[in-house]
Amino acid sequence: MKTQNATGPSLLAEEGTVSNLSRRRFFKLAGGVAGVGMILSACHKDNNNNTSAGVNLGSGDIGILNYAYALEQLEAAFYTHVISSQYTGITSDEIALLTDIRDHEVAHREFFKTALGTSAIGALTVNFSSIDFSSRASVLGTAKAFEDLGVAAYNGAGRLIKSPDYLLLAGKIVSVEARHAAYIRDLLTGNSFAGSDVINNDGLDVEKSPATVLATAGTYISTKIDASNLPK
Repeated sequence: MKTQNATGPSLLAEEGTVSNLSRRRFFKLAGGVAGVGMILSACHKDNNNNTSAGVNLGSGDIGILNYAYALEQLEAAFYTHVISSQYTGITSDEIALLTDIRDHEVAHREFFKTALGTSAIGALTVNFSSIDFSSRASVLGTAKAFEDLGVAAYNGAGRLIKSPDYLLLAGKIVSVEARHAAYIRDLLTGNSFAGSDVINNDGLDVEKSPATVLATAGTYISTKIDASNLPK
């Protein structure tokens, strides 16, 4: 299988063309300037530990927000590369919808970065060398894995969030991630949007702990992430 190596710095540079517009859109969805100001005020009270050996996500709600920020960095980088290096046979509809997903993920990433302020972890370095970006099956298979993982991650982290305001924001974001997951699944296999592998017998989305999620996401992240201080 053909592989292409992609690292964080170059991908983040590519995303600059959509970041500002996407961030403004997401601020509006998140409750406007007043809501963002409240988050900024609260988040600046807790500084994370960025070291040459990697990043520490921090503790409490700030740690959970940094956890979400790390995942959004990964997804934003992935979809940016998908659009800038399109797979063979991609259709105009797929380009349009995958571009929308890219813009959503960049907006999510920029929102967390701004909201966390000085408490935000640094830019992560990603490694997509195992993905064949020229192959539809490889790209969409990876997208499915990322979207399903993201939904399960937010579901699992929700119980750990103390602030009702942060929980509300997480709920808004996970609903968007679930829309992405359903779309990607149907691109791969029709009518698979709510497969039994992601919906349990009670009709609820599965959830995964931060430790489980980061173990999977770490396959594509070169930066060492220390999640030891996250709430349990």
